[in-house]
Amino acid sequence: MKLMLKKLEEYDLIIMLMAIALTCFGVVMVYSASNIMADKRFHDGFFFLKRQGLFALVGFTIMLIVMRVDYHLWKKLAVPALLICLVLLGMVLIPGIGGKAGGSSRWIKLPGFNLQPSEMAKLALIMYMAYSLDKKQDKVKSLTSGFIPYMIVLMFLIVFLVLQPDLGGALTLAAVAVTMLFAAGTRLTYILSMFLLALPLLAIKLSRGYHKGRIDAYLDPWSDPAGKGFQIIQSWLALGTGGVFGQGLGEGKQKLFYLPEAHTDFILSVVGEELGFLGVAVIIGMFFLLVQRSMRIAVAAPDTFGRFLALGIAVLFGIEATVNMGVVTGLLPTKGLALPFISYGGSSLLISLFAVGILLNISSGLKISPIGIKDVK
Repeated sequence: MKLMLKKLEEYDLIIMLMAIALTCFGVVMVYSASNIMADKRFHDGFFFLKRQGLFALVGFTIMLIVMRVDYHLWKKLAVPALLICLVLLGMVLIPGIGGKAGGSSRWIKLPGFNLQPSEMAKLALIMYMAYSLDKKQDKVKSLTSGFIPYMIVLMFLIVFLVLQPDLGGALTLAAVAVTMLFAAGTRLTYILSMFLLALPLLAIKLSRGYHKGRIDAYLDPWSDPAGKGFQIIQSWLALGTGGVFGQGLGEGKQKLFYLPEAHTDFILSVVGEELGFLGVAVIIGMFFLLVQRSMRIAVAAPDTFGRFLALGIAVLFGIEATVNMGVVTGLLPTKGLALPFISYGGSSLLISLFAVGILLNISSGLKISPIGIKDVK
């Protein structure tokens, strides 16, 4: 037992505890948000609980394995992983292979499990960029060899995601890639130029189809309270009803077929209704601590690859959590982006815990205090 504790002390236990706590809390909230709906749809109120619980157990096993694997292995697998993800993203669009839900084709149907390649692509892109930025440190300020190649890779990924369509996932990938490039020293003029070139295309995309409906609902949800604005209004009602202390775990009413996607994208609304502002504040604090510690690992990592790998994962967690919370509170237009560790979904949870395992391996041997870095291996 003492030997086991000694080995665990080599890793960043704060990150490990945050990941475990968020995941376990997510399992509880998935059950609370879905049991009535699951009983009506599947005649089994524990349907989503059993699946999310199984995903959590598998995810914890993956995390414990990956944290003991030298993170330099992912440098060797970065390019193959990215190519595999591109193939899988293409397979999603093939009828009969890709699974549809809500008008989007984002999953590959497997026996007992739907694989979402876009979740894998996020981590694969981070691995690839960390590997490439480590390899081309002296060329990062070059337009032709240090910026455009990354934009080409990013463009392929974004095209596949937009075709699904998954604009939220595409924007997340772009934000992570740009942040990593900026941290590596890419000229700001290149990034601004790319943004200006992409802005008209984004504006055209947002002005058509269901994206336009979401923008309209964001600007004035009360103009169509029973249609386009229904979801965000129900989310506000859930958060407002919860008040400071909440209605009590399991006592929420909006999940009773009022709030769409209560156990997935809008699970934070259920948290707000049942556990109140304090419950939501605790979740925000845990994510803040998780991202903060991940950033410190990035600063303290012993090599460039480790620094960029940890940075990319930290940014990914931060963006996904921030965007999901922004959507739930109406600060951002509605988009299908899960709350890491908490929303129902196997692909998201498994990849998130895989990423935590990588962070823990990078942290192995680093001495990071709650307020600063004491020592670097």
